[in-house]
Amino acid sequence: MREITSGVVHPTIRELLSYATTMEKVDYELARYIDSSNRKLYEYLLNDEIVGFVVVRIITSQHDEIKHIAVLPKLRGQSIGSKMVKFVCEKHGLSLISAETDCDAEEFYRKYGFEVINLGEKYPGVKRFRCEYKVG
Repeated sequence: MREITSGVVHPTIRELLSYATTMEKVDYELARYIDSSNRKLYEYLLNDEIVGFVVVRIITSQHDEIKHIAVLPKLRGQSIGSKMVKFVCEKHGLSLISAETDCDAEEFYRKYGFEVINLGEKYPGVKRFRCEYKVG
């Protein structure tokens, strides 16, 4: 995995981010990550090809929040997402990692071992979940 530290973002990252948010919000979200000192964007490489990414917001020295995580559709189910979560936990020395998600990613977090709490319809017609994983 490699941290993206410059304003130059590979087109694959844009594609991956579009899976995690709407296409209209891609540039806005990328600008937030690149311009923020408490957000880190990491790309996952397989055979020198970007196949996944994760963005975390640093809350404290022991707690990060996953803001976005995505893997190319053709490679989902191959533990890449889990490897990215593990990488962030180890790199940042976390005792807690959390996320808020919708129905699409709830099962991913549950399989990894996150405690998943149903928040109900946070937005009309959109069920949201709070996910927390205590590391160690």
